[in-house]
Amino acid sequence: QEWQNPFANWDPQDFCNISEIVLPMDTYWSPPIFILERVNGQNPELNYMVLMHNGSFNSTRPFQVTLTCSLIILKFPFDTQMCNLSIASFLYPVVTDFVMKTRRTPAEIMKDSQSFFLTDGEWKFTNLSIIEYTEMLDDKGYSVVTYVISMERRPTLYILNLILPTCALYLLDMAVLFGPSSLEEKINFQIAIILGSSMLAVILNNSLPTSSNKPPIIGTH
Repeated sequence: QEWQNPFANWDPQDFCNISEIVLPMDTYWSPPIFILERVNGQNPELNYMVLMHNGSFNSTRPFQVTLTCSLIILKFPFDTQMCNLSIASFLYPVVTDFVMKTRRTPAEIMKDSQSFFLTDGEWKFTNLSIIEYTEMLDDKGYSVVTYVISMERRPTLYILNLILPTCALYLLDMAVLFGPSSLEEKINFQIAIILGSSMLAVILNNSLPTSSNKPPIIGTH
């Protein structure tokens, strides 16, 4: 966060060439912000800010939060998702007191975000866009900045553990059904295939996400 305070400035030559100082957050006014999609998380313990001689404040505080996001998993495991991270302040109206603007471009933020990923997880971040708008509440406008994060699921694990074994069972079922085996051998093979399909169905049921209005196609066939 960066903001200006015209009443907090000085001439460095008058104070031993001191051009910046570190102060606690409660020393001066600081912008109160909220994350709208936040479910829970930890408040930052680094409650300090840097004050420059020209009245510019700079505060860098790490937040670790859990956000709520609406998932559409119809194409699971080949799905892509879009989640919002909205930062707002509903204490000061935008017209007279408080306006938020992003300092960096989406490309710069995306590049910095990718540097924090130390391991390759299930999700791959593909794009990030920023929307700045005014939210109307009780006939007053409030500044909101929304980061739209696009993610793509890595399907390799699901292909190896679910899709390929399921296809192999169906191919084996067709081979046994139209093969030259006797009726008794076909029945035994069919029972074994049914048991294998049941085990895969249990594994699939535990692996599929449930936070969606429409079930994934892979779970309905």
